[in-house]
Amino acid sequence: MRRIFLFLFLISSSVLLSQTVLTSYAFDLKNKIAQSEIMTGENTVTHDVFVFAARADSLSILKYNSALFLRDKFVTNRQYTENRSLMGYSFSEDGNPTLYWFSKEEKSIIVIKYYLENKTSRALKLQIPFEDYSLITQYQKDNNFYLLMKDKTKEALTAFIFKNGMAQEKFLDFSSFKFIDQKSQPKTFHQILFENPIEKMGSGEYNPLYKVTAKSKIYILPNRLILTLDQNFRKTQLFDIDLESLEIKEKTFLQPVGNKNPKTTNSYYHENKLYQISVNPDELLFDIKDYESGELVKNFAVSKKDTIRFSNSPLLMQIEDREPRKIKNTAKFLKALSSLDAGLSVYKNDKNLFITLGGTGVDLNSISMNSVNFNNPFGDFPSNSYYNFETNYSIFLESIWTKKLELTQETHAPFATDKIFFFLDSHKEAVLYNTLKLNNYTILSYYDITAKQLVLRKFTDGFN
Repeated sequence: MRRIFLFLFLISSSVLLSQTVLTSYAFDLKNKIAQSEIMTGENTVTHDVFVFAARADSLSILKYNSALFLRDKFVTNRQYTENRSLMGYSFSEDGNPTLYWFSKEEKSIIVIKYYLENKTSRALKLQIPFEDYSLITQYQKDNNFYLLMKDKTKEALTAFIFKNGMAQEKFLDFSSFKFIDQKSQPKTFHQILFENPIEKMGSGEYNPLYKVTAKSKIYILPNRLILTLDQNFRKTQLFDIDLESLEIKEKTFLQPVGNKNPKTTNSYYHENKLYQISVNPDELLFDIKDYESGELVKNFAVSKKDTIRFSNSPLLMQIEDREPRKIKNTAKFLKALSSLDAGLSVYKNDKNLFITLGGTGVDLNSISMNSVNFNNPFGDFPSNSYYNFETNYSIFLESIWTKKLELTQETHAPFATDKIFFFLDSHKEAVLYNTLKLNNYTILSYYDITAKQLVLRKFTDGFN
């Protein structure tokens, strides 16, 4: 589910949600969109921006400087990478990109470094034993490419780090730690992650509610990972993972305790602080704790009769991507939230800290095809012919703080991600899109099927 504010449905003037075309490049996919891919990346040392545009038979690499002027390009064939998908990228110390091409059938990765100065490439095939692992996530950080895998038999995670053409395998052993489930029954690390799959949190990005309600979350830091587990209502179990030394430090943060047992709990790590919520139909408890010391920085206790004083928005319910509706009071909000998977997201831009607190759920509705009035050329449906329809919904509130964790009275303005979703909903000619978050704006790159161009657009937080 997307994060869409009420005003996004009310805006009629495109000026309010304006964005800038940074650059475009003539590029014809020849109606083979299903066989094409586009990926955009930044060399975090030089701040050059690269667009990797793969057609069925060729690859185009476009190199832009930090001001988004085209400085170089390299067009080559798809030798070695036919029928493979583009998995990620990295940059070597010489500034040249390396791309990672994955084949699900062969369970292998082709690694190709592309030399823009002489328009050559060098390929290497890596056979990673995917039968022994399940992929948690892949990501780029500090010009390196990472694969984070879960061992199917061992109590461990494994990180594959690709740096300057070399692959390093990091075995992260969790066998010495103890884990309990929601009912405080002992479980293995493997069992906990099987029941609560890990969700990666985007670094420096707004992470939407449907992601942050996950009970297991991984946060990406330089040469470091933070893994939080919230399957047990009484505590957040946190692991600080050093990818250089392979040291794993465990920390435990008790959830805030109220007058009644919680129905749902969760946490969110952000910039050396842990945010925790605990909810039942009668109360909402919200704690902010210092990561290093564990000491309480701020806390709120909200009963069903109270007004939620840290909320800068109405209490809202949203079904699918429809316009959100207001929830009448705190009691109704807590009753609904306590029955869902709760979560919270913390996002900082150059001005403020934004907190979204809420929960997500799914309604499963069944409909008898015999009750539908339409002509069926194959005769009546069997009497037990039912089809299930899932409806996603969320309830949430939004809060704006200063960077010093002081409450504000500010009203919400759209994030760059809101504008991007709004743009894509309104421009069906934009396909094969992806985003790249830079320091103070986000680039949306896509293929325009009407103009036959690769387009890069700039989106910023706030009204323009």
